[in-house]
Amino acid sequence: MALASANLNLPTDSDLNRYEQRGYLHFEGFIDDETLSGLQQAAAEFIELSRGLQTSNRMLDLEPSHTATNPRIRRLNSPVENHEAFRKFALEGPAAELACAVLGGPVRYHHSKLNFKWSDGGEEIKWHQDIQFWPHTDFTPLTIGVYLADVDDVMGPMGVLPGSHKGRLYDQYLESGEWGGAMNPDDVAKINFSDMEWLTGPSGSVTVHNCCMIHGSVPNNSPNPRPLLLQTYSAANSYPIAHIGANGVTGQLSGTVIGGASDQRVIVGGRQIVGAPDWSRAGAPTIFGSQQEEE
Repeated sequence: MALASANLNLPTDSDLNRYEQRGYLHFEGFIDDETLSGLQQAAAEFIELSRGLQTSNRMLDLEPSHTATNPRIRRLNSPVENHEAFRKFALEGPAAELACAVLGGPVRYHHSKLNFKWSDGGEEIKWHQDIQFWPHTDFTPLTIGVYLADVDDVMGPMGVLPGSHKGRLYDQYLESGEWGGAMNPDDVAKINFSDMEWLTGPSGSVTVHNCCMIHGSVPNNSPNPRPLLLQTYSAANSYPIAHIGANGVTGQLSGTVIGGASDQRVIVGGRQIVGAPDWSRAGAPTIFGSQQEEE
């Protein structure tokens, strides 16, 4: 998919070196006012839609205390699949262009979500790493977050542990054997939280973090929601591994290549595979037809 032209202050070589070493980037006021306003208006539409719901559905995850008069949304799942403003932003616009710049070439879109973290106690996101939720064939995946509102210290901003993307990949299962989606308390107790960076900033600010980064956030104790729009990309020749975690349930647009094309190369166990084309949407030909060059 082609990129729309945008006048962005893309990462410098110094920024890219910092991302390599620290595992994250943070740009205040990165998104222009017109684009930001469109994203905010789209988010507001789903808040109004939620007023007609009593329980969560596949699109909207609601807090237990949600009501029509006091809507409390935890998450809008797959905003890219559910609104044109989000689709254009993630697949053609500033988020796509930033992902291509950080990863140095075409990228593969994986999934999106909008975490609202509602006011007056909006739920925490426990300390975790992302890659265990949706493993890939390498560690290039990154997530770009966009603040749709001003975020200060009491709103539960995202915290990241610089350099942790180069360290241990943690088991995120509970002692019961069930998936917990967070690091266990013994591992968390060993983290030096004095090194944590808390990413605040005005609306339109952007964060970028590597899939192996330890990150999370505390409850939002302010009177205002903290909507954070998130979209995940990998290098074009990085592929989600099927049958693990969320891979396979990330939406019809998952796998879209942006800013160029994939040459279908993948390295497994140090050996390079030049793979066949992607037939997931059009259907695969038979080996007979391919070898006989049938049209």
